[in-house]
Amino acid sequence: MNEHHYIACDLGAESGRVILGRLSGGRVTLEEVHRFPNGAVRIAGSLRWDVLRIFEELKIGLRKVAARRMKVESFSVDSWGLDYVLSGAGQPMLSLPYHYRDGRTDRTYAAALRSPGAELIFAETGIQFMPINTLYHLLAERDGSPCLLEIAERFLTIADYLHFLFSGVAVIEESLASTTQLYNPATRAWSERLISEFALPRKIFPPIVPSGTRLGGLLPEVAAELGVEACEVIATCSHDTGAAVAAVPATGEDWAYLSSGTWSLIGVELPAPLLTAAARAHNFTNEAGFGGTTRFLKNIVGLWLLQECRRTWALDQRNYDYATLAAEAELAMPFGALINPNDARFWKPDDMPGKIAAYCRETGQPAPETPGQFTRCIYESLALLYARTLGEIAEVCGRAITRLHIVGGGSQSRLLNQFAASATGCTVLAGPVEATALGNVLLQAVALGHLDSLGALRDVVRASFAIESFEPQDRADWQHAAARFAALPG
Repeated sequence: MNEHHYIACDLGAESGRVILGRLSGGRVTLEEVHRFPNGAVRIAGSLRWDVLRIFEELKIGLRKVAARRMKVESFSVDSWGLDYVLSGAGQPMLSLPYHYRDGRTDRTYAAALRSPGAELIFAETGIQFMPINTLYHLLAERDGSPCLLEIAERFLTIADYLHFLFSGVAVIEESLASTTQLYNPATRAWSERLISEFALPRKIFPPIVPSGTRLGGLLPEVAAELGVEACEVIATCSHDTGAAVAAVPATGEDWAYLSSGTWSLIGVELPAPLLTAAARAHNFTNEAGFGGTTRFLKNIVGLWLLQECRRTWALDQRNYDYATLAAEAELAMPFGALINPNDARFWKPDDMPGKIAAYCRETGQPAPETPGQFTRCIYESLALLYARTLGEIAEVCGRAITRLHIVGGGSQSRLLNQFAASATGCTVLAGPVEATALGNVLLQAVALGHLDSLGALRDVVRASFAIESFEPQDRADWQHAAARFAALPG
């Protein structure tokens, strides 16, 4: 029986992990080898990423694997999208990369929507409009730090930058390129029109490679430092959501997915991009998936709301784990207060409980007071937003949706899963939790010829993990709550 080992380096907004994957007999197992905290660094009035610390943490994890003296055939990094590193002039990094939530894009986003305007930008990219997108950060760079762009040789998104540090190959993998709002999904190349319209230097745009591209071996000095021998670097779906969607254990066509974590990414898998006026009006996005598929989705705020509440409470020495919060939320009064998670105030960090309470008071609702009430408010509001978004997807795509696959860390919340089923009227199928790491590992297997297709990959996921099912309950109560939710501002 053939057995293969791969390493997935999975980076999220709260933590990073090095995971060892083993494929044998049509089943896959994962083992977390190293975990480390991640988050924004506040410096000089800005939010940044300490990406070199991330690089060092990944090397720690790789050394731990190397110490086992087993044959590992490849490794790949996946990360969030949007953010990037500038390098050039003989320097591996020209400045600390900005965090997507940094406020420097507020002005450039508004200016771009005025000229050349949303219609042209969407026609060229098919990407959802958000001020956090790479395009608006590069425009802020152009306006605020033109000297950096003058000397820069390239920008690389976060996972691609780490691949560059490990392999020396400077390319951007297609799934990450597609999140920048500078990639044209029809031509599967950079949008030359937008690069010209915005007077961005063409030289900084690296080659784009398809998902599953084999980049080659480790740099000799890196291999020697880590004690790793023949291990290949592969750009799988380097965008974490792209990897997660590849691992959705779905069959047929009447399904949607929800990658649930800091963000909630909800959508369907299509054979081609959908660039219609209706898609633009509903602010959907077309991101590249494995094998030429399109992830037609909407990126909405997710468990970030609860993560920020926990961070605020912890500052007062009130530390709550997610299980405790869910248990208290289950005891709280249903539909006591609702928020629109899309309200702009909730996208920024700091004092999330205060922002939620203020929103409730402004909309004539009793403000939550206890952690359980805040948690229930967040969960119910997210579930109602899922329901509204699925309705828009069905309308724009002309597709009936009866099943919602929830994957990622948020799929561990049985209460939120039940709320999602009840709000949407769909059967919710929860799991696997480690969808991103699974997609990363198994796409390496496809790239190396150990699996022959995306379908075979999903067969392995179904054979390897139990999926929990949730059916809708209390539909009348949820439909009444949906009417309240529809009237909320934001």
